Amino acid sequence: MSTPLAYALRPTSFADFIGQTHLVGPGKPITQMIESGSIASLVFWGPPGCGKTTLAHLIARNIEAEFIALSAVESGKEEVKKAITKAQNLRDGLEQKRTILFVDEVHRFNKAQQDALLKAVEEGILTLIATTTENPGFEVIPALVSRCHVYMLHALSEHEMDFIIDRCIVHLKGVKIDEKARDFLRAYAAGDSRRTINALETAAKMSTSISVELLSTVLQKKTIRYDKGGEDHFNTISAFIKSMRGSQPDAALHYLARMIDAGEDPVFIARRMVVFASEDVGNAQPTALVVATACMQAVHMIGMPEARIVLAQCATYLATAKKSTASYVGISEALHDIENLPLDPIPLHLRNPVNKVMKKEGYGAGHVRYPWQEQKEGETVEQEYMPKNLKGKKYYRTH
Repeated sequence: MSTPLAYALRPTSFADFIGQTHLVGPGKPITQMIESGSIASLVFWGPPGCGKTTLAHLIARNIEAEFIALSAVESGKEEVKKAITKAQNLRDGLEQKRTILFVDEVHRFNKAQQDALLKAVEEGILTLIATTTENPGFEVIPALVSRCHVYMLHALSEHEMDFIIDRCIVHLKGVKIDEKARDFLRAYAAGDSRRTINALETAAKMSTSISVELLSTVLQKKTIRYDKGGEDHFNTISAFIKSMRGSQPDAALHYLARMIDAGEDPVFIARRMVVFASEDVGNAQPTALVVATACMQAVHMIGMPEARIVLAQCATYLATAKKSTASYVGISEALHDIENLPLDPIPLHLRNPVNKVMKKEGYGAGHVRYPWQEQKEGETVEQEYMPKNLKGKKYYRTH
């Protein structure tokens, strides 16, 4: 039986590792740990196929540690105890060898199973490297999290995905992939290297010429006309924004679904909704900006596919929200005047008299700090805030 492509391509050195440049590279945390020879217990949190398992293997290889791997899906408390006993024997034996216990999908362990790791981690019997696709703040017991460094790993970028594809093609001798198929594969994989490798391996068994049609057949995935760098990309995001602006949540969901299915970057979608919340909803419903900002943060935290639910909630909220462009129009007009009109001096009474010279020149003279406190019933306190040439100018118009 031939070696699976994912196994054959697994990096054997950090030089071959792709992605996670915030952790691996000169002066980065993982590199510094390797160089110092002191590896802390770690929790790697990130989406599937971003390199969590590979990174754990590389760390063990570079410090010549015993590597014990457990899957939280298949292992129980007894397997954890056996691993701890083995690690203690290795540490206390003649070799005094360190052990890295790798626990894949640690969030699948129940509290008792996670508790079983605490003493071994705390006493240095072993070094724990655990991976999870779920937020460890919710899915890993606090006592264990507090004994580990938690590092967030990110889905691979399009540029990094190209490196993965190129490696596969080199290994699959004689196989070629056209540019449209490459774009389709990157969109399908959404930053997951494992999905990319498995798709190419399967496709290469069917043909040495990999096309969009072949990948569509292999993956049983409909090809949507959507080029993330071309017209369809801009047309779809435009239709999405216009549907929310027109208060049509159903249409907004349709175009959102198109983008999700085509592999659009969910953070890009979330960013556009943050802009929309201020530009098109504004102070007519100020909570829109709070919802949109929370949406973008949540998308960052949980990733796809769950992020689609957050995006849908935000899109329907914005589509059904009251609308106002007053803030957007106001700042646009103010900037236009800044660029095209003379900048008259700031009125003296608005300037801060931070020293005696300024005070003598009239800085702050006559300024009423809180006009609403000074005015009496039936009276108004008149105070000009605009430069002389813009007196009476209105930028913010709510009606």
